[in-house]
Amino acid sequence: MKQLKILVKPVFLLLAVPVLTMLAGCSDKIAVLNPQGPVARSQYHLIIWSLIMMSIVLAIVLILFIYVLARFGRKNSGGYDPKDTGNRKLEIVWMIVPVIICILLAVPTVKTLFELNHPPKATAVAAKSAEKTLTIDVTSVQWKWLFRYPDQRIETVNYVVIPAGTPVKFRLHAYDAMNAFWVPELGGQQYTMTDMPMKLWLQADKPGTYQGRSSNYSGKGFAHMTFKVMARSATDFDNWVRDVKNNEPALTHEKYMKLLKPNTVKPQAFASYPEIVAKDYNKAQMDAYMNGESVGNDSMHGMDMSDDSGEGGKSND
Repeated sequence: MKQLKILVKPVFLLLAVPVLTMLAGCSDKIAVLNPQGPVARSQYHLIIWSLIMMSIVLAIVLILFIYVLARFGRKNSGGYDPKDTGNRKLEIVWMIVPVIICILLAVPTVKTLFELNHPPKATAVAAKSAEKTLTIDVTSVQWKWLFRYPDQRIETVNYVVIPAGTPVKFRLHAYDAMNAFWVPELGGQQYTMTDMPMKLWLQADKPGTYQGRSSNYSGKGFAHMTFKVMARSATDFDNWVRDVKNNEPALTHEKYMKLLKPNTVKPQAFASYPEIVAKDYNKAQMDAYMNGESVGNDSMHGMDMSDDSGEGGKSND
């Protein structure tokens, strides 16, 4: 038994060192472990809880492994019967323990998933942008991100500005290749697909700049498919919208068609956009439209996640 205690201590140290190092020293370097909003914080807590549960399971397995080696090793193998079966107590234990572990993992996971399907609680000070949630339509194109503000009637490319403390509903679409929208410090990733709008709620606690990127490989320009999320105070956000409307050029149909081609572009903003932008056509639909053919609608109504009601149907502004 003394030998067993000597062997067990290093096991706990071996498990504790990486976990403590990750929690204490690496959170400022790893974006996913540096939550800057309520959505990311909920997912961070879920990650930590999962790591704790996995560490407990690993510790128990290692302890049992060491115990078996010490108790039934070559020197103490006299009481070991390899054909011994029918131990009711052990069978009950190794049936109940995995069920308990699954429950402890499943309950908080399901609870968090349902909570994240609704907007987080706003914390912004009173301003026009803080009176309600902000909606932004996101379209992934090889190899760039287009952000449309339907309420403000402006458009940005490869960067997006949001009011800090305000829930932002991102409605996600894809023009061509399937992609994945991800801002690690603000929340988990969500896929963009043609004719199947998805949604993602995000919120920044305070003003700052957060790096976003694609997390789904989509061709040779994938490495450049990054964008910045700039969280500003509610007043600064309103001023930024006003500045874009007054000083930036309008997005013309010709310019929009150039943006839809597979290439990389610098961040830019537009004071307005043509109505065709709000239709969220995919590549096949746009080609049909430009050729004067029937656009058609292949939308997967039963899987539309663009609204909170759960009803199907593609939403076009």
